[in-house]
Amino acid sequence: MYKDSRKVLRVGLTVQQVSDELGVSVDTIRRWDKKGLIQSTRSQNNHRVFNIKEVQRIHNRMNGDETTHVKFQVLQNDKKTNYQVIELFAGAGGTTLGFENAGLNHILLNEIDKHAAATLRNNLPKGTNVIEGDVRKLDFTAYNGQVDVVQAGFPCQAFSYAGKSLGFEDVRGTLFFEFARCIKETNPKIAVGENVKGLLRHDSGRTLKTMVAVLEELGYKVAYKVLKAQYLDVPQKRERLIIMAIRNDLDIPFVFPKEQDYIVTLRDALKDCPHSDGQKYPRRKKEILDMVPPGGYWRDLPEIVQKEYMKASFYHTGGRTGMARRLSWDEPSLTLTCAPAQKQTERCHPSETRPLNVREYARIQSFPDHWSFSGSTTAQYKQIGNAVPVNLAYHLGACLIKMLGGTYTKEDIFNPQPNEDSKTQGTLF
Repeated sequence: MYKDSRKVLRVGLTVQQVSDELGVSVDTIRRWDKKGLIQSTRSQNNHRVFNIKEVQRIHNRMNGDETTHVKFQVLQNDKKTNYQVIELFAGAGGTTLGFENAGLNHILLNEIDKHAAATLRNNLPKGTNVIEGDVRKLDFTAYNGQVDVVQAGFPCQAFSYAGKSLGFEDVRGTLFFEFARCIKETNPKIAVGENVKGLLRHDSGRTLKTMVAVLEELGYKVAYKVLKAQYLDVPQKRERLIIMAIRNDLDIPFVFPKEQDYIVTLRDALKDCPHSDGQKYPRRKKEILDMVPPGGYWRDLPEIVQKEYMKASFYHTGGRTGMARRLSWDEPSLTLTCAPAQKQTERCHPSETRPLNVREYARIQSFPDHWSFSGSTTAQYKQIGNAVPVNLAYHLGACLIKMLGGTYTKEDIFNPQPNEDSKTQGTLF
């Protein structure tokens, strides 16, 4: 490996240096980086740089070192804490199970969708306080002073900007307001909001700025970071924005999950996956996708078939990489959506010409095989596709336990790095 190790540890390897070390082209390194198969950061000059340990891991795996092989598992800490959580918009329980597996305890879960609420009731211990219904009808004041964490994966909604800035009362009518109202009525130590990465740019950044202002008005300091699930024991390329708020009177630092130096491939995740129901392709679509190799997409089809399948999209420019897409065994899955056979976001099995089935979907979201989903096959796909990956939530829950218990180390404390993408992280307090 690279000789001048002290300098490399400080500044990282360049793309060309990684290319030389691994014996592959610069374009291959860039493609791996884009696919998330190798991690990079940005230097102060905005150049890609790679950690030497990451390059060593790739080098070992290329040379058949099985010690770098990571098996899929649903993470769980057997030690329970006394910390209490209220969770809103709980869905099928991705965050719920991840937090519980980390050692947290839920005293209330709210979900309006009848199928998702049934999933929660069917899988969580009997007596768990699952409230099915509209969050706007709930009164949280009885929990004031009893809650350590309020968590919510609220939908992204635009605000109406009548004035120069918005406060708590001005966002009334949105589901974010219900999250903020729950915080105001319960006064938790920490609040956590989860959303898609697109919230960073929503309405030119004003939506996130308003949310932060409201949380600050309620007496909290705020930080946010985009987490990449593929580096947090999830066999999927999925990014989620985590907004964390700590009550001003508490001397607690922000702790976000640290990305691991490995990935879990689809081959590892789907090994011995139970059979289950799933969607099926129409005859002609199956014939077309039979022509696509593992990891391939519409450009791997003969041109005449490309035009037949793509129709008007064939003549458009940019994007379209999700069309006629077959997943690869040796990479994490692409981001799962609410259905595996949508034309723009195809999720075809790596070696069988069919959409991923329900249990495969669940494995990729790091749900255990015993976690059952209620409703029709379509409803089950939707619940799983909308969920936060269980293992990502586990890592986040473990950070909350460190923060609440004061067991964090200096290295755990979140400080945005100047050589990382400032658009994916920040502190606002």
